[in-house]
Amino acid sequence: MEHHFLLTDQEFEEQFANALVDPTLFTHEAHLRLAWIHIMKYGEPIAIQNITTQLQNYVRHLGATGKYNDTLTVAAIKVVKHFMQKQKLATFHEFITSYPQLKQNFKNCIDQHYSTDIFKCEKAKEKYLEPDLLAFT
Repeated sequence: MEHHFLLTDQEFEEQFANALVDPTLFTHEAHLRLAWIHIMKYGEPIAIQNITTQLQNYVRHLGATGKYNDTLTVAAIKVVKHFMQKQKLATFHEFITSYPQLKQNFKNCIDQHYSTDIFKCEKAKEKYLEPDLLAFT
């Protein structure tokens, strides 16, 4: 189990919103957890707004603005929402255990939607690009 689980959902959300999460705790899985928390509490549109703003603030705080990718951030939230709609699970741990491909093969999940490698595309980093292969549902 990853170290971000040492924080409750509330603690994790609050610390991230204030750019206080230790960067060693903010793994790919922690990104997914943040999306899950925000979708559960606020719904997809507000989750996108909150997370994109907070993540930009976080990377700015760390001096790592080049790591931010708007398309990847929004796409990740949409992918998490898609899997959340499959079954209602009470905790993120249950969610990530039920859908391990989100942790183990996330790039493949994203590549099904985009013909461009959005992980490396400068345009994708700057603004959200709609998928050109398969729309998010």
